[in-house]
Amino acid sequence: MPVKCCFYRSPTTDTLAWSENMDTLLTNQAGLDAFRTFLKSEFSEENVEFWLACEDFKKTESAEKIASKAKMIYSEFIEADAPKEINIDFSTRDLISKNIAEPTLKCFDDAQKLIYSLMAKDSFPRFLKSEIYKKLVNSKQVGNHKKWLPFL
Repeated sequence: MPVKCCFYRSPTTDTLAWSENMDTLLTNQAGLDAFRTFLKSEFSEENVEFWLACEDFKKTESAEKIASKAKMIYSEFIEADAPKEINIDFSTRDLISKNIAEPTLKCFDDAQKLIYSLMAKDSFPRFLKSEIYKKLVNSKQVGNHKKWLPFL
């Protein structure tokens, strides 16, 4: 197995696999980085940041950390005029607002599903048509025709 370093390039098959579904993209660090770059160019990176914050939140074990992380997510993404406010419907936002005083690991699930759906239906298809993705696929194809050398 090759050592991953600053010169490591993921194979074309990885890059092309990202187009199969959004989960493949989100679970691959290079794919996630490319998607985030694309979302930043569209001024909508808060969606993937919220989704990642929720994924991290669901792994939280201590009650104190659940409360503090929930408040951080709420203040950063949910409350009105939050710095990275996500676009969710009033009833979902209202439900979270009512439950934030005693948060559970599932308190953001509905909002996370909405944001995932929004990314899957809207941002993800545009990402696959973007120059960012096309350049990545093309650079991987060119790179795979050379032998791997640490200085390339």
